[in-house]
Amino acid sequence: MEGDAFSSLSLKGKAAVVTGSASGIGRATATLLARRGASVVIADLDAEGAETVAATLRSEGLSSMAVEVDVTHEPSVEAMVARVCEEFGGVDILHNNAALMSSHDRDDLIVDLNPEDFLRVLAVNLVGYMTCAKHVLPSLVSRGGGVIVNTASLAGSSSSLSRPMYGASKSGVIGLTRGIATQYGKSGVRCLSVSPGLILTELSSARIPRHTLDGARRHVLLDRLGQPSDVAQLVAFLVSDAGSFLTGIDIALDGGMSAHLATFADELEARQRDLLSS
Repeated sequence: MEGDAFSSLSLKGKAAVVTGSASGIGRATATLLARRGASVVIADLDAEGAETVAATLRSEGLSSMAVEVDVTHEPSVEAMVARVCEEFGGVDILHNNAALMSSHDRDDLIVDLNPEDFLRVLAVNLVGYMTCAKHVLPSLVSRGGGVIVNTASLAGSSSSLSRPMYGASKSGVIGLTRGIATQYGKSGVRCLSVSPGLILTELSSARIPRHTLDGARRHVLLDRLGQPSDVAQLVAFLVSDAGSFLTGIDIALDGGMSAHLATFADELEARQRDLLSS
């Protein structure tokens, strides 16, 4: 960034780890953090995809490295953090963003849920966040402070007729965020969660039915749905000095969807139409 007015947004000299950053929200966030001056770790289970993103950033003259990591496997997380500390001297920023999407087609009525699926969702979306925070926190504290931003979801604070497993995991993320902020604030560590509404990533655009997208457009107060860049802009602000007095809160990034009355009746009506037409 140029000029004194933007100096507090600079991330120059910072090392940032972004999980789930081979695509979607994570990729957009990692790219913006790198462009703001941070050395960025593209951490993802998709090693090839992570290297592609890191190589693209390096081609722009930015500092980036790819690390394959399975956030459900603690030794994998521990090895990732050790490698980052060796390469960049430590960690200043963690964006916990990896999420399990593949079970969403089985995330519907409570009576039909498989406990093994539920445990897998929790392992990635909640326990994985804890595990990454556990191994990054010592570096944050030793460097005089740092920031953890966890990707939660509107589904963590408001329910719909589907995705109870995903919603429960994201509720846990919000609680975990407050716990980290409370325990480590006096050590200079800030922790926040961001709850996006419907964000049009490549995956969500491909998987979400047209009627769901149309319904979301009706209920968003602005004239568009969210983009990965919207999340990236918020995360980049929160981890910068400009956000230095923010901690322990969840921020809804939903285009105003949560500002008005619930949409249960609309969802129920759509579900009934689907049942009649099937």
